[in-house]
Amino acid sequence: MVCWPKILPSDTMGRLYVSVSKRRITLRIQKFFARLQGIQMLTPVLLSGGVGSRLWPVSREAHPKQFLPLVGEISMLQDTLRRTVGLEAAAPLVVCNEEHRFMVAEQLRQLEIEASALILEPQGRNTAPAVALAALQAVAADPESVLLVLPADHLIKNVEAFVAAVSKALPLASQGRLMTFGVVPTAPETGFGYIKCGNSLEKDLFELERFVEKPDAATAQSYLDSGGFLWNSGMFLLRAQTYLDELSERAPQILSCCKKSMEAATVDMFFVRPDAAIFEQCPSDSIDYAVMEKTDAGGVVSLDCGWSDVGAWSALWDVAERDENENVCKGDVIIDNCRGSYFRSDSRLVAATGVENLVVVETADAILVADRNRVQDVKRIVNRLKAQERPEVSLHRRVYRPWGSYESLVTSERFQVKRIIVNPGQTLSLQMHHHRAEHWVVVKGTAEVTCEDKVFMLREDESTYIPLGHKHRLANPGHIPVELIEVQSGAYLGEDDIVRFEDVYGRSK
Repeated sequence: MVCWPKILPSDTMGRLYVSVSKRRITLRIQKFFARLQGIQMLTPVLLSGGVGSRLWPVSREAHPKQFLPLVGEISMLQDTLRRTVGLEAAAPLVVCNEEHRFMVAEQLRQLEIEASALILEPQGRNTAPAVALAALQAVAADPESVLLVLPADHLIKNVEAFVAAVSKALPLASQGRLMTFGVVPTAPETGFGYIKCGNSLEKDLFELERFVEKPDAATAQSYLDSGGFLWNSGMFLLRAQTYLDELSERAPQILSCCKKSMEAATVDMFFVRPDAAIFEQCPSDSIDYAVMEKTDAGGVVSLDCGWSDVGAWSALWDVAERDENENVCKGDVIIDNCRGSYFRSDSRLVAATGVENLVVVETADAILVADRNRVQDVKRIVNRLKAQERPEVSLHRRVYRPWGSYESLVTSERFQVKRIIVNPGQTLSLQMHHHRAEHWVVVKGTAEVTCEDKVFMLREDESTYIPLGHKHRLANPGHIPVELIEVQSGAYLGEDDIVRFEDVYGRSK
């Protein structure tokens, strides 16, 4: 199975194809020498398709939690990537959606990590198809690939313990066991699924007996007391080919759709795009339901590493450093006589007095106030926002684009003011608008402006006017970000009033 197009659309694509092919050859050489030394190289697979709606208003559809520095200085995705550094690991595979592709690429670039492929799911179909796409991509490069499947938005405090668990499970995975990581429970948690361990294979390694859905409090306590149940982490270690073989037997339609969509995949700027029409026919199912609950080859490795899925604001309270009154404060926060609460401010002062067990989260356009024990219900708020078609469910005021970002500062009926940041070396599309004109004022850096047949430089404190209907483009040829203020005026100011003529990022809208 070949995941690259047989007919290349352009010379540029041809060069990309050669570049990717060289990386594949390099990877095969690395794995060959690793095997000569008795080392099994892993291929990390990061699943980055989640939205994290329970962490609204910080996590939103267009910029979800895996791309945010919720715990440390780097994003959850970057932290997950760094976690694999202590392993004998090859270049990672990342599975994400179309909307997030440039954010993934940029976050990898910041860490100076080059992925072997970024696979773009045409639609979200849960984890079983996502892992199948990665497995098909991996076996095309190396039939003996062993995949370390990791959600991109989990926290692990003790990385050494995680690395040790991976190393312990690797021999079984190499032999054909589908290994899952069961987290040693620290409380009768009702928000997690559980794994029932079967017969012991050796220390911390077990046969997989069964998966258990999220229990009620009494059942969770009985699981904790028994000592035979572990939290289901959603992390796996398995041979790519073994997984595909099991999928062929247990969920053949999923494998068929994934295989056909990858055979018809195209390459676009280092991204692998499975065929959308074929993939749309793929059933949606988790790897747990599709394979792990049905296989006879399942195994469990016990993991005690300070793991959290960071699935809700209470989880961030759990893992954060708290003051003497059990409060967590992030950002510009002043509190008085408060206890057991989580406060977060992104853009302005948050003050509180005399409250207990609250979550207060402030962003530029929304504030969440919730009981710390009821934060799972935040998803109900998100669903109501969706029903009302509110933009806050998806977009922040600051919107990220492959070239940089923009932020709405003032919005009125016939005008809008934005702050635009263009990263060094980046270029916006050549475009025009039917309903608005624009004024640009550069406040930092030097911009290259195209307006119809004129190309000129715009420096700090200089401005220009883009009339309605004129083709225009903005670029940053320099080494520092360009920051400018854009004033839009016209009868309609929506983002869909864009006609693109050229775009280096392959966008049509």
